Amino acid sequence: MNKVLVETSARHLHVSQADLEVLFGKGAQLTPKKDLSQPGQFACVERVDVVGPKKTIAGVTILGPVRPATQVEVSLTDARTLGVAAPVRESGDVAGSAGCKLVGPCGEVELKEGVIAAKRHIHATPEDAEKLGVSDKEIVSVKIDTDGRSLILGDVIVRVNPSYALAMHIDTDESNAAGCSGVVYGEIVK
Repeated sequence: MNKVLVETSARHLHVSQADLEVLFGKGAQLTPKKDLSQPGQFACVERVDVVGPKKTIAGVTILGPVRPATQVEVSLTDARTLGVAAPVRESGDVAGSAGCKLVGPCGEVELKEGVIAAKRHIHATPEDAEKLGVSDKEIVSVKIDTDGRSLILGDVIVRVNPSYALAMHIDTDESNAAGCSGVVYGEIVK
């Protein structure tokens, strides 16, 4: 077994409780709209506008649950639209990254840093990793066969944790480049 489900991760953000309350009011809680493939993760009803020096992207989805720090994950195309230089990083690695303004119905949050383009990655349990012959933090390539747009994505980081569900996450730019539609699987190649 060296196949993995490939999922497209559209632009989204994670918020801290403090920022959530600025954006949506004191005592605000995230309202789950749809469960995601990763256990305990969900898309929320709440949305905010992400404002960059160049343009605004309206109605960006918040993913729950709340996190210790607020972070915005965009594609490189989104970053250009906003007018920010979003570095390609693993989720949570926001030190020295681009900033932006978040606008909610009750207030605004000015982020000095926190805008990244998420590094393509595979979530795997230790058992999945063993079956796939990969290890935590290993960098692999994944071949995606689609009709007329097949490609091999390099620099894919493997993230191993017992709480994960096996899936590869790519952003919308990468998904569009591969012509991904419907259920798509990739093959790990080293």
